[in-house]
Amino acid sequence: MRIGVLASGNGTLLEAMLDAGLPVHLVLFDRPCAAAAVADRASLPTAFVERTSFGDAFDRRAYTARVIEALAEERVDLVAMAGFGTVLGPALFEAYPDRVLNTHPALLPAFPGWHAVRDTLAYGVLVSGCTVHLATPNVDHGPILAQEAVPVVPGDTETTLHERIKTVERRVYVRTIQDILKRGTVL
Repeated sequence: MRIGVLASGNGTLLEAMLDAGLPVHLVLFDRPCAAAAVADRASLPTAFVERTSFGDAFDRRAYTARVIEALAEERVDLVAMAGFGTVLGPALFEAYPDRVLNTHPALLPAFPGWHAVRDTLAYGVLVSGCTVHLATPNVDHGPILAQEAVPVVPGDTETTLHERIKTVERRVYVRTIQDILKRGTVL
């Protein structure tokens, strides 16, 4: 299976995938980010599908079509979102049915959305964690593939808790993808 990674951030999930020897064939990013440098160091093909508009001016359908085109050019079979900051339209999930993975810094279905760690702390729970799930047009609501708990400790800040979650997330995401590759199917 040829993996396409969608990234917008530091590239730590991408680094974990590469360190594990996963067959990443494309790294696509929507903004200048450190993940692009990780891909360059690994001599991986990259696609910069820049998001240039936000709010009401953003044409999600056209942007999604550009992403799908870039993935198709590299014959990607499995899409792994790795901190990708743009919500994509339904066409992605039609082009890659049951083959778009995402990870989330909470134990879904609790605390969906962009501010999961902040929301976790505000609610006062004692346990958080990470979830690897099948991405769908309904953000953070796809079938759960794997989860692992991470304790919330006294004095945790959004930064300290998120860093502990990301450490677990890298391991769980890689293991989940490895399992998918062994099975030859996501579900």
